[in-house]
Amino acid sequence: MCGRYAASRRAEDLVVEFEAVRAEGQPPLSADYNVAPTKDVYVVRHKKERDDEGLPTGGGHRELRTVRWGLVPSWAKDASVGNRLLNARVESLTEKPAFRKAAATRRCLVPADGWYEWAKRLDSPSKQPYYVSPLDGSVLAFAGLWEVWGRGDDRLYTCTIVTAPAVGELTEIHERMPLVLPPDRWSAWLDPAQDDVREVAQPTPPELVEALELRPVSTAVNNVANNGRELVARAESVSAPADQPALF
Repeated sequence: MCGRYAASRRAEDLVVEFEAVRAEGQPPLSADYNVAPTKDVYVVRHKKERDDEGLPTGGGHRELRTVRWGLVPSWAKDASVGNRLLNARVESLTEKPAFRKAAATRRCLVPADGWYEWAKRLDSPSKQPYYVSPLDGSVLAFAGLWEVWGRGDDRLYTCTIVTAPAVGELTEIHERMPLVLPPDRWSAWLDPAQDDVREVAQPTPPELVEALELRPVSTAVNNVANNGRELVARAESVSAPADQPALF
């Protein structure tokens, strides 16, 4: 499950990091240390290039675009369905009608600083939030899917984050995790010609997971109204998580 994450990098930095071009006419997003479902977020996708008549040229480039978190399939009767499609399990990408077509040709990367998970505590009925991020401060790229709903000026671009079974030390916090892709797998994930998603959706490499820090943080992150760098600061005097992962 990935229900909350942090994304503070500027668009100018992301286009360099991902070798992308910014979508035209979109205002920049502010740094957000408590990204919640239905918020606008950045994604990197493959954009097909077209000629002056609107016909595909066969070329394309990476585009940094703002979309809403919560996938709305093109065939949905109502955009509110996106409120329930925040995550897509990697095991069922080719089976679920809501994800099948997007998984084949509309994959994206979701840039993030890190993500939050909530674990059961041994000393309290409440859950302890953890912030999971690279020790070296590098950017993360979650595997995602994108869609377009509606037509003309009312078109709505949305995304979902792909999740996978947790691996390594992350299993102590939660049974699932975002599918995090290393840079050498970004191109294959974004390539629309690679229509077999199973080939590009392999588990996150162990060495990437080993380079992540599991940092206990304040329960202030529980409230989506709270924001700011202080949310990712280490909380002291936190007990170890219970043996069983929380089902957030």
